[in-house]
Amino acid sequence: MAAGLIEGGIVGSLIAELQTFVIDVAVKNIYFKSELESLKETLQSIEPNFRDIEKYNKVLDRAEKTEAFIDLLNKGKKLVQRCSTIGSWNVVNKYRYSDKLNEYNADLGRFCQVKVQLEQLGDIKEILVKVNRVNDVLDHAMGGSFVGGFGEDRELMDRVFGLDLPLVELKEMVLLKDSSVVLLSAPGGCGKTTLAKLLCRDPKIQGIYKKNIFFVTVSKMASITIIVQNQFQTKSGKGQYEKEDEALMQLKCFLEKKRETGPILLVLDDVWPEGEPIIRKFRFNIEGFKILVTSRSVLPSINRFTYRLNPLNEQDAMSLFDHSAFPADSKSSYVPYPEIVKKIVENCNGFPLALIVVGQSLCGRPEVTWKITLDKWSKGQSILDSSSDLLDKLQTSVDALDEIKDKPDLKNCYLDLGSFPEDQRIPAIALHDMWVELYNLDEEDMYTYEYLEELAMRNLVNLVPTSIGASNLHDYCNGQYVTQHDLLRELAIYLSNQEPIELRKRVILEITDNKLPKWWVEKGQEPINARLLSISTDEAFSLSLDSIQVPKVEVLILNSRTKNYSLPLFVQEPGQLKVLIIANYGGCPAELNNFSEVDYLSNLKRIRFEHVSISSLSTSLVKLSKLQKMSLIMCEIGKAFENCINMFPDLVEIEIAYCADLVGFPVELCNIGHLKKLSITECNELSALPEALGALTSLEVLRLHSCTKLERLPESIGNLHKLKSLDISDCVSLSKMPVRMGELCDLRTLCMSGCWGLSELPHSIEDLHQPLKVICDDQNANLWRLLDYPPAKLELLVVEEAKNLNWLHRSL
Repeated sequence: MAAGLIEGGIVGSLIAELQTFVIDVAVKNIYFKSELESLKETLQSIEPNFRDIEKYNKVLDRAEKTEAFIDLLNKGKKLVQRCSTIGSWNVVNKYRYSDKLNEYNADLGRFCQVKVQLEQLGDIKEILVKVNRVNDVLDHAMGGSFVGGFGEDRELMDRVFGLDLPLVELKEMVLLKDSSVVLLSAPGGCGKTTLAKLLCRDPKIQGIYKKNIFFVTVSKMASITIIVQNQFQTKSGKGQYEKEDEALMQLKCFLEKKRETGPILLVLDDVWPEGEPIIRKFRFNIEGFKILVTSRSVLPSINRFTYRLNPLNEQDAMSLFDHSAFPADSKSSYVPYPEIVKKIVENCNGFPLALIVVGQSLCGRPEVTWKITLDKWSKGQSILDSSSDLLDKLQTSVDALDEIKDKPDLKNCYLDLGSFPEDQRIPAIALHDMWVELYNLDEEDMYTYEYLEELAMRNLVNLVPTSIGASNLHDYCNGQYVTQHDLLRELAIYLSNQEPIELRKRVILEITDNKLPKWWVEKGQEPINARLLSISTDEAFSLSLDSIQVPKVEVLILNSRTKNYSLPLFVQEPGQLKVLIIANYGGCPAELNNFSEVDYLSNLKRIRFEHVSISSLSTSLVKLSKLQKMSLIMCEIGKAFENCINMFPDLVEIEIAYCADLVGFPVELCNIGHLKKLSITECNELSALPEALGALTSLEVLRLHSCTKLERLPESIGNLHKLKSLDISDCVSLSKMPVRMGELCDLRTLCMSGCWGLSELPHSIEDLHQPLKVICDDQNANLWRLLDYPPAKLELLVVEEAKNLNWLHRSL
């Protein structure tokens, strides 16, 4: 979230939110009415004081010391939320939580009377001490209140070298009165984004722009409508924009309103030459509005105020390399000769990314590895294939993948990462689906995860989990996302393109402004023998791709921003295409126009749709008789499965996540006799499962994680005698478990943390008597302790779920 998008103080907002929640629960649950009324009065009495404190902190530009109070307010919200789930029949919990509410009310009063007064007194004395200090001495500091999405970059901030002077010079240029747009330009890997974020954190910049700093990643295929929609629609009150002019008008209105609170700084990060028109259209005539652009290229329209970031000097390069190759916590006993280190650093040519990647790849390695690295470089390999020599030296890290004998296809797996759009997180489970078919990896996703871990260890990718806790302990790739630095993605594409087009294993095609690559026109009807074909298009795409022939393609990846999408009608041999991935990165779900017309889909084994409307499935005449897995992520499902009784005879796995219109699980899918895995997660409108679910007698894994409106499980679940793993974690509305739970004779893992609505477990569970791992929170652990389950066969693992929603961010 960009700084400036949060209106008002955090504490004041939390107090108001808690008040609203208390009032709502008091109306719905009369059993705690008196206690909640007392809590409401306390909150009403302290809110004006905290509003004043936050107002004065904003005027004084002071940081708020509110961590403890925020924790106390969040504790109150959890407590009230728990009370909302306690019914009249639960007498024990009613008295228990009545006491807890009274205790919490008293704690809140004591906190405000003692701790807050002491902190205010300390603040007053601190202000008196600092009032005569000169603020300019903070120009080189790296503190600040900018909240523009540093997240994962905070670790990077701790290893910044050689940017002190560039920060001062860039800041001077930004603060020039007539520099309405400033360009920060450098080749990839030089630290442009890091320097821009340091600027946003600089105290002097924050003192001028305060909360009106906005940081937007643009990338190569961005459009004005998508940028405005995804970055500003929440506060502007608008939804989807049909036209560019409408989006620009709304953005201007939004910025004009923000200008009333002070000057505005908009950072447009990673702008390609194709995005230069976006900059021109964002140059609104608003006093005090300034734009900072970062780009790998020099943009002619901003030539006057261009700051070129140079590579690091020898001293800073050595410092950065030492930080990466010899970290303080390293246990390596080998330290190379200074001359070897010097030659390695010299070959990195001062490029920060090269120094970090090479340094970390050599960290802890024996002497022979250092010497081999230098020997390869001496024989013609370079850091970059173009002007800066970075590309080929990064290639050394990729070539080393061939030496890992127990992972023979690891290099190919790395090169496949270039098939996904720039600046987008790649679902690890999507990579698993590809690699199972392309390289015969085992169906168990732990083998794919091992490949990704190897790549992450070699600093070629980053693994980003969406959560840490119960829901991922029995799956490796589910809930994991892969990110890459842009330069490493370029490296994968570069290496994939070394052979002639007709001989390439993978073809990666990016189409912008309906411009086909030259080779496409030249090849005409000549077949391309790639096993993987990736096509990325922008929202203006309207071409037909039917002329090309890809007879041996096994994996087809379509990345689109268009509202309506037609599958290419390739001429190919039957039975080749095994995996189809369609991901839409536009503002609304894409419509598939011709799904029922494409006959080459009949032999598919895996389908993955992201942000796609799949209603056309109901009219499809194509029988997906070999389909084994179907994944629907953020899709519009509608009535897609009304006529699908015989459409998926061999389906063994269904994954549905973040599908907002899924109210009930389609009964038609309960007729799939071979289904082994059913995953329905984060579908917050799902309220019930049909009794027909019991017909899925082959089911081994059932995941219902974070289906917050799910109120019950069908009693027919007792028919699932092969069920080994059940995940109902964070199903907060689930009030009871099926009586027939005791019939799940093969159950081995039960994840149920965050099931706050459960007050008891069915005694039939005592009949299971097989070894059972239960992953839950403290509250539900107590329910298990009340059962007469054989202690020797019950493993209680108490965890706290910690979610990370960074994956939801779509960098544009």
